[in-house]
Amino acid sequence: MRTVPGPTDHVVVVGAGLSGLACALHLLGAGRRVTLVEREDGPGGRAGRVSLGGYEIDTGPTVLTMPHLADEAFAAVGDSLRHHVELTPLHPAYRASFADGSALDVHTDGTAMEDEVRRFAGPAEAAGYRRLRDWLERLYRAQMRRFIDTNFDSPFQLLHPDLARLAALGGFGRLDRRIGRFIDDPRLRRVFSFQALYAGVAPARALAAYAVIAYMDTVAGVWFPKGGMHALPRGMADAAARAGAELRWSSEVTELERTAGRVRAVRLASGERIACDAVVLTCELPAAHDLLGGAPKRPVRLRHSPSAVVLHAGTDRTWDSLAHHTLSFGHAWEDTFEELTRSGKLMSDPSLLITRPTTHDPGLAPPGRHLHYVLAPCPNTAVGPAAADWHALGPRYRDSLVAELERRGLDGFAGSVQEEMLVTPLDWAAQGHAAGSPFSVSHTFAQTGPFRPRNLVRGAENVVLAGCGTTPGVGVPTVLISGKLAAARVTGPAVRRTSVHLPSAPRGGRAVPPTPAGVHDAP
Repeated sequence: MRTVPGPTDHVVVVGAGLSGLACALHLLGAGRRVTLVEREDGPGGRAGRVSLGGYEIDTGPTVLTMPHLADEAFAAVGDSLRHHVELTPLHPAYRASFADGSALDVHTDGTAMEDEVRRFAGPAEAAGYRRLRDWLERLYRAQMRRFIDTNFDSPFQLLHPDLARLAALGGFGRLDRRIGRFIDDPRLRRVFSFQALYAGVAPARALAAYAVIAYMDTVAGVWFPKGGMHALPRGMADAAARAGAELRWSSEVTELERTAGRVRAVRLASGERIACDAVVLTCELPAAHDLLGGAPKRPVRLRHSPSAVVLHAGTDRTWDSLAHHTLSFGHAWEDTFEELTRSGKLMSDPSLLITRPTTHDPGLAPPGRHLHYVLAPCPNTAVGPAAADWHALGPRYRDSLVAELERRGLDGFAGSVQEEMLVTPLDWAAQGHAAGSPFSVSHTFAQTGPFRPRNLVRGAENVVLAGCGTTPGVGVPTVLISGKLAAARVTGPAVRRTSVHLPSAPRGGRAVPPTPAGVHDAP
C-alpha cells in the first residue's frame, strides 16, 4: 500500500464530517498531532443539526447501520462509542408499506423476519428469504476486506481469490435478477433492492454485489442514537478533543500552500496560516479539487447519484401506521428509476422514506409534538431540473408530497404541520454538492473500487482525500471506513483494520453488532 512519504507528524484534517472525525481519531491513535478545521460552527458535515421552533432536526442521514465501525474509531484512542452515544436497536428496522395496502415489518433477526415473510407472502417465500439471507452474509464476507475496507493502488489488486468467490456468488450479475432467484414476490424484492437507488443505480442495472448494502440494512441491524444522528459526530468530536486534537470551528480553508509537490500549510479565510506535514481533505470533491488547482483527468466524466427532496415537518400529531423508519412504495418501480436516472423527471408515483425520530426520542420535539422526515428521491441537476428551477418548483413539489402522504393514510398531515424546513437540489448545490446531489458520485462499475476517485492525489504527495466521493463510497458505514483508509495512507498499515462481522442474535432475538477483538461492545 502506498503511503504519504516524508514527515507526517502534524496532520491537518479539513472537514469535521463523519469521515474527517474518523480519520482524526485513527490518526490520533497512531500518535499523530491533529488539527481539525471545519468551516461550520460545529461537527457533523452532512450529519448536521438545525434547531427550529423547539424541534431538533438532523439535516443528513437518519439510518445508522454497522455501528461497530464507529466504535472502531473511538477505540483507536482508547475510547468507546457507548461512552458518548446511547444506541437503541430498532425493531422493526423498517416498516414497508405498499400501494396495494399491504405492509411488512422488516426485522434484522432472522427468525423474526422469516415469520413475518411467512405471514406476508407464504411459506415458499419464507424459505426463499432464508436462502437470501445466507447469500447476503456470504456476499458480505467476500467483499468486506478485499473490496470495501481496502486502499486500492491498482486495479490489479482485484486479481485475488476473493474475486473468484464474489463471481461464484453471482456478484457480477444484475441485482434484481439475483434477488429474484430467492424470492418471487415483487413487493419483497423491492425491500431487498431499493438500496441501490442511494448508490445511484437502478436495481435492474446494478451489480448484484451492491446487495451488500441490503445486508447492512436488513441483516446487520439498524440503530438509533439518542439525540438523533447528530449525536454520533458530536461524540466523535468530543473523543478527538479528549485525545488531544485541536478543533477549529468556523474556520474555512481557502488555500493550500505548496512547495516542491508538498503542502506546507493551509491558509484560512481569516488569513491565518497553519503549518503542517500532511493534509486530509474531506470536503466535497469539487471543493477539494478547487483547493488542489483542478480535478484529475478521467476517461469519462463522473456521474452522480439521484438527489432528494426532504421535508422536515414538526407536527402536533402522528400516525400509528408509521414505524421509526417507514418505506412507502408506490405502484411504479422500473418507471421510477427511469425517471430518476435517465429521463430526469420527478417521480410520477413516488417511493418515499418517512422517518419519525421522536418514536425513540420525544425530546427532539416540544412536549406533545412529533418530528417527521420525508425523503423523496429526485433527479440530480445534471439530468433533471436545474438547481435554480427549484426556487419555484420546490414549494409546488412540497404540496404534492403532502397531498400524496394524505392519500397514503396520513390524513390531516397538512394541517398538523407546526414548523417545517424544505430541502431541495437547490440547497444541496448551495452546500457544494456536485449535481445538487447529497449522495455524491454514483456506484457504477466504472466508479467503484479501484475505479472510484482515489484517495491519493497526483502532484501533491502529502495530500489524502476522504469522504463519500472517494473510496469506498456513499453511506455512513463507508464514510467511516473512508476516514480510516485515509489515516492509513498517512500512518501506514498500523491503523486497525475492520474484521468481517456478522450479527449475532442472543436470547430474546435482539441482534447486536459484534465488535472487533479488544474493542468495547457497542450498546
